[in-house]
Amino acid sequence: MSPTRSARQRLADVLLAIEAIGEHRDRGPLDDPLVFDAVRMRLVEIGEAVGTLPDDVLRNEPSIPWKEVAGMRHELAHPYFDTAGGIIEATIDDDLPVLAAAVERLLASTVE
Repeated sequence: MSPTRSARQRLADVLLAIEAIGEHRDRGPLDDPLVFDAVRMRLVEIGEAVGTLPDDVLRNEPSIPWKEVAGMRHELAHPYFDTAGGIIEATIDDDLPVLAAAVERLLASTVE
């Protein structure tokens, strides 16, 4: 069993996943099944990382809907949810830049 990752490591994981999503989109559009699956998996990783962050860390960025970010992981990870490409595209274009900025602020603060 692997050791527990710190909040700082989890926040760094979120930024790495966001960066990877940008790289995947540089390779092709979301209607390419490989790009879609790669982006979807990285969004799952973001949800997983956010879901493990302590509430006292998340309270420092109250404008981010942290529960929804974590909850999206469940919708993307389970095949019985049909996730539309438009939802993922809007998430990438509208939500990830805001999330990345919040995570960077958290990392710049005293999060350990």
